[in-house]
Amino acid sequence: MLDKKIIEKLLNAAKLAMPNAYVPYSNFRVGASVLYDDGSIETGCNVENASFGATICAERTAISAGAARGKTSIKAICVTNMTDTMVTPCGICRQVIWEFGQDLPVICSNKDGNYKILTIAELLPHAFDLN
Repeated sequence: MLDKKIIEKLLNAAKLAMPNAYVPYSNFRVGASVLYDDGSIETGCNVENASFGATICAERTAISAGAARGKTSIKAICVTNMTDTMVTPCGICRQVIWEFGQDLPVICSNKDGNYKILTIAELLPHAFDLN
């Protein structure tokens, strides 16, 4: 279980990453943060591309940043945006998160800091898995 202090730290980190989003097409800014077992936090933002399939979401940016530093032991992930909606990861991001742990808590937040916590298994029942 995540304590409130850690949740607030993840929410703040995701919120700080959000203004860096490169969103010339949708103007839909998303920020994400990932908590690793060693207590470190990596952040990410969405990066759009004119070839929409080449766009990368904030969650995958944050996970990739951690992986580039040799971090793969994820404890939790947080995603936020600048709307009233408590945003959840897209399907591709759900599958990527699943790869790092089937019981991972995902904090889904909105611009006001309201949030709900769901496990990745709740967000992606029947995930693709080679096991």
